[in-house]
Amino acid sequence: MRLRLLLLSGFFSWIFTVSSFAQNIEVLQTGLKTSLRGLAVLNDQVIWTSGSGGTVGRSLDGGKTWEWNKVPGFEKREFRDIEALDQNTAIVIAIAEPGNILKTTDGGKTWKTVFTDTTKGVFMDAMDFANAKYGMVIGDPIGDELYVLTTKDGGESWSRFRSGKLKMEKGEAFFAASGTNIVHHGRDLYTAVSGGMISRLIRNGEAIELPLAKGKETTGAYSIAVYKDQAAVVGGNYTSDTARAGNCVLFKLSQPGSFRTPAEPPHGYRSCVEFITGGQLICCGTSGVDVSNDLGMHWTLVSKDSYNVVKRSKAGRTVILAGDGKIAKLIY
Repeated sequence: MRLRLLLLSGFFSWIFTVSSFAQNIEVLQTGLKTSLRGLAVLNDQVIWTSGSGGTVGRSLDGGKTWEWNKVPGFEKREFRDIEALDQNTAIVIAIAEPGNILKTTDGGKTWKTVFTDTTKGVFMDAMDFANAKYGMVIGDPIGDELYVLTTKDGGESWSRFRSGKLKMEKGEAFFAASGTNIVHHGRDLYTAVSGGMISRLIRNGEAIELPLAKGKETTGAYSIAVYKDQAAVVGGNYTSDTARAGNCVLFKLSQPGSFRTPAEPPHGYRSCVEFITGGQLICCGTSGVDVSNDLGMHWTLVSKDSYNVVKRSKAGRTVILAGDGKIAKLIY
């Protein structure tokens, strides 16, 4: 009887936890006429986001109010990723040809193009900065060569970084789903994840196949999050967004290849993953939002709402989600 009572107590505790998480996702903005995929949470007050229609948004009060701008000349382009260096300085990448990188230093009022690539087939997918000076952009391969750009001056200038002997496989590319499939560690060190016909972990010019969904243009890894030595990768199949097989893998950066798969994976395709704390993670996709309290081994569905990207504050606790026409905040 005692064991039964303990089990029932644990069950009701689990139900309460799931409910409390679901109730604590607070919608901040809705009805926006843009699909948001770029997100930068600088601190608990300063948040930048970017999306379709050349749209960039900025909040200086933790997401309560927003300033929205459409960058002149880019009204028909999509900004799939954004990086904030301070409350007035941000960098965006525009997808498809030509590949453009733009920078603002006045809070988004004016923008200058700091890099353009007219190469046929260029497609910039994601960007990450290690600090205020060193940044990287990753894009779909040109031929079979990995496409990586680097900056060492806060995004004022960019140059092509050659990856040596590493070649991309046929049908392998990167996804511009949330701007989170590359982590820049500083200088020329990085970790990236690919998808498509094959999904691989690419780390400083070396590649290891990931045990994720593969074999289609829409399968594989979409996002990677790193906390110290811990790494989590999510993805799956965008065209089958409730399928749970092959949508998450966990490993240590110091032990690439020693992959672990969750006992209870996220509840479908996920385009973004982020550490909330050292042991807690959140991921999101078109079929919902999941939270894990044990380093990604078990995931609980906390919302069925669609979101493209989730980020935690770089200097605080705020966790923000963005998607098609809306922005939300996780209260925890």
